[in-house]
Amino acid sequence: MEEKKVVAPKMETVENNVSEQVASRRSVLRKMVAIPVLGTAATVSVLQSYEDKCLADETDKGKSGENGGNGEKKESIQGESGATRTSFTPPPRPRLKEKIPMSKIGNVNISRLILGGNLIGGWAHARDLIYVSDLVKAYHTEQKVYETFYLAEQCGINTFLGHYSLFKMVEGYWKWTSGKMQFIADCGCAPEQLLDTVKHAIDIGSVACYIQGETTDRIVREGKLDLFPKAMQIIRDAGIPCGIGAHRIDSLKAVESTGTAPDFWMKTFHHHNYWSARAESEHDNIYCRKPDETRDWMEKRKEAWIAFKVLAAGALRPEDGFRYALEGGADFLCVGMYDFQMVQNANTFCNVWNSPLNRKRKWMTPNVDRKELLRQEREAAKEESEEDEEA
Repeated sequence: MEEKKVVAPKMETVENNVSEQVASRRSVLRKMVAIPVLGTAATVSVLQSYEDKCLADETDKGKSGENGGNGEKKESIQGESGATRTSFTPPPRPRLKEKIPMSKIGNVNISRLILGGNLIGGWAHARDLIYVSDLVKAYHTEQKVYETFYLAEQCGINTFLGHYSLFKMVEGYWKWTSGKMQFIADCGCAPEQLLDTVKHAIDIGSVACYIQGETTDRIVREGKLDLFPKAMQIIRDAGIPCGIGAHRIDSLKAVESTGTAPDFWMKTFHHHNYWSARAESEHDNIYCRKPDETRDWMEKRKEAWIAFKVLAAGALRPEDGFRYALEGGADFLCVGMYDFQMVQNANTFCNVWNSPLNRKRKWMTPNVDRKELLRQEREAAKEESEEDEEA
């Protein structure tokens, strides 16, 4: 019998201005199963170009009316149940309505919705479920992380925030794809290691650094407040924005007492209207213990505020948690997301963003016009190309 040869799909260049019509990723992944295993570098490169093609194919199907004659896909039965389930059709992946709006901290352009690093790093908050951290680490293979970054960028999310040790993932993504995901380094460490950790986070190529929440809380408990101005000075000397994070509002008040302020604050923020928040004992189920006090204190701050744990580690629906955080004064939201949540969360964020917001705190960071930014980038690339030709 003649052996069939499997040929990798032709490489295609992924354009910066990708269509905002993002089709079913589940369908894309089914098509990607046929791709041979070529090793990490080749696989990621092929996956990126082939996935982009599949996304385009799925979009064209919707436009041509292949599934209903009017350009819209027909709703499919989600499952057929009985004594034994005989078939199941996953729900269709929603199409991206618009890209996440963008703003600035210092001279860095940052999407208003930031991809958080806990899930990718395997630091899952799962109340008393002890297997979840291992599960999310098993799910987030190197290939899956690159796919997640890639899909995030298509949604307009241009920044990944995580522990400084996760930079290797971002570096690999830059190397094997055409992606440009930015990295904000979480400098989580023991207090005595803070200054060296900050220097390392700067050296690896972070666009901003911040002192991680638990590290801040511990520094305050141990009374080593002089570390805050020292760390912030190192970061500012490197010419990038510096931040201070915390889980407890009292820790941020202690930082303020030193007479210094960062370029941005990282503070947990969510309400307590969910079941596990009302448990008699606390077990990894509450991340912002004083939301009202946090809102009132942040209202007086002139620095940018990146709110995190806005979904209480998955206990709140995005439409609820996003609105609460934006109305409470946050300028950016940092949210851990799986790839299959990305498009829906982006759509939800934009729906909330475009709706009337009952917000008292002023926006502390300016909006960035994406179209103008793209025009400037193209103009700069054109000038660079002309200079190369002259040389």
